[in-house]
Amino acid sequence: MKNTVVTFRNAKAEGKRLSMLTAYDYSTAKLQDEAGINGILVGDSLGNVVLGYDDTIPVTMEDMIHHGAAVARGAKDALVVIDMPFMSYQISVEDALRNAGRLMKEGHAGAVKLEGGEEVCPQIRAIVNAGIPVMAHLGLTPQSIHAFGGFKVQGKTEAAAKKLLEDAKRVQEAGAFSVVLEAVPSKLAAMITEELEIPTIGIGAGNGCDGQILVYQDMLGMFSDFTPKFVKRYANVGEVMKEAFRGYIEEVESGAFPAKENEYAVDDSVIEKLY
Repeated sequence: MKNTVVTFRNAKAEGKRLSMLTAYDYSTAKLQDEAGINGILVGDSLGNVVLGYDDTIPVTMEDMIHHGAAVARGAKDALVVIDMPFMSYQISVEDALRNAGRLMKEGHAGAVKLEGGEEVCPQIRAIVNAGIPVMAHLGLTPQSIHAFGGFKVQGKTEAAAKKLLEDAKRVQEAGAFSVVLEAVPSKLAAMITEELEIPTIGIGAGNGCDGQILVYQDMLGMFSDFTPKFVKRYANVGEVMKEAFRGYIEEVESGAFPAKENEYAVDDSVIEKLY
């Protein structure tokens, strides 16, 4: 059954938990979709786990469109949300609207996601008014990592917690259909979830959110540069892959691969005529 923004709103009302994962390519999106995931985020986290950058800052609109379109081709039932990369929406409302439109037209997104609270509400409002669904993102917003001074839990002081709660209400009023809460204390995330009519999607925000999202390479043990505390590893696919790579290398070096069953045959008479 096709997941849409209405699915997400109804899930909140009905008390159903929403599941999301990141994906950046057709094959992975297809597997997640067939497993029954509600939503797939084409995150600008591809800067870290796919492109090898230290952070998400260098990711471009072209990167997001390229990977987003691939994911959209693989996801038939999941809601595909594409991140708006750094500086694609911060400069002006016009830029935000234009770039959100590109992610829909060229990236085939079902919705876009942008980071920030009250300061980006004009952008959210304009994008939503243009008929483009928006997922908001509060708490630890990776595009602001240098301003935060690193990957740090947000909302731990009274002032910061109040700001997060107010920002959540503001993005809801601006028209966001859901909001990601990243690296937020669980009690605060649960309070925000109770206060909002739109669903919250947690990543490092505890079990009180309406749904959860993880970077799929983290939960499969495929990315080891940095593993946040909130990640649960559901399989050690990284080790399985390395073992398979080693087996391939050994068989190539020994001549065991390719074997007869991996080769194509031709009539000997054809070869004889070549001499």
